[in-house]
Amino acid sequence: MTASRAAVDVGTNSVRLLVTDGDGHRVTRELTITRLGAGVDRNGRLDDAALQRTLDTIRRYRDQWVAAGVTDRVRIAATSAVRDAADRDRFFDGVHDIAGVDAEVLTGDQEAALTFAGAAAAVDVVAPTAVVDVGGGSTELVVGDDAGRVVGAVSLQLGCVRLTERHLAGDPPTAAELVAARAFVDERLDEADAGLALRGTDLRTARSLVAVAGTATTLAALHLDLPAYEEERIHATRVPTSALRELTERLVAMPVAERARLGPVQPGREDVIHGGALVLSRVAERYGFDEVVVSEADILDGLAASMA
Repeated sequence: MTASRAAVDVGTNSVRLLVTDGDGHRVTRELTITRLGAGVDRNGRLDDAALQRTLDTIRRYRDQWVAAGVTDRVRIAATSAVRDAADRDRFFDGVHDIAGVDAEVLTGDQEAALTFAGAAAAVDVVAPTAVVDVGGGSTELVVGDDAGRVVGAVSLQLGCVRLTERHLAGDPPTAAELVAARAFVDERLDEADAGLALRGTDLRTARSLVAVAGTATTLAALHLDLPAYEEERIHATRVPTSALRELTERLVAMPVAERARLGPVQPGREDVIHGGALVLSRVAERYGFDEVVVSEADILDGLAASMA
C-alpha cells in the first residue's frame, strides 16, 4: 500500500490542502483565501501581512497532515505569486521553518501538466479536451489529444487578482475599465495562440473545455443558484457559454458588497470573482465552446498523484 500523502497548492489568491490515504482516497480537502499575490504585480514583492497569513495557513495544514499520519510524502507547490516575487526566499524559508519541507515553484508548463492530469480524467467529456485554470495571477491553458496526452500548454500572466488590480479599480468597474480589461484578456489570449502554435496545436482542436479552480467552481455554484458552496453538486456541472456570459455581465455590474452577499462566494473572493469571470467567459467564447464543464479535481489531485 502506498503511504498517505499531502499536497499543498499555494496560489495567488488561496492556499489549498489535499490529504489522501494509502489508496489515494481523499482524507481532507481544504481551501483558505490568503491573497499571497496582493500587490505582487505592482510592487514585485510579497506583502508582509499576506505572507504571514499564508504561513499561518500552512502551519495549520501541517498539523492536519501530521494528524492524518502523513510523514514524508508532502509536496508544497507555489505558482504565480511566488514565481513573480523578488523576495520569494522569505516564503521558502518560512515554509521550511514551519513544515520542514522545501517548497517548490512550479514552472508554467509543470503547473499546466499537473492541472490537466488532475482534471481531465475526473469528468465525463468528449476528447480531445482542453483544460483552463484561471488562477489569481496566471491562467493555464492545456490542450490534450484523443488519447488524453498533453500536446500543448501555455501559462499566461493573467488571473483574477492581476486583472482586477490592473484594470478594475471601480466599484463597480466603469465602462472604460471593462473595455481595458477585455482588451488585456484578448492580448494575453493572442499570446496563448502564438505559444500553442509553436507547439503545433490550437485550443480550437479540442471538443470539450474543462475549467478548474476557484473562479470556475464559484461561477458554477452561482449558475446553479446554490445558497452555499456545495462541492458535490458543483463537480461536473455544465455551464452553457451563454449563461456564463450573462453571469459575467451581472457580476461586473455589482459593487463588491453585493457580490459578497452571494451565498457561494467565499470571503476574500468577492472583490476578484468578476475579473475571473471575464477571463473564463472570454476563453469559452473566443474558442467556440458551447459550454464549460467544471471540475473540482485539479492541480492538487495531480500533485498528490505525482508522489505515488
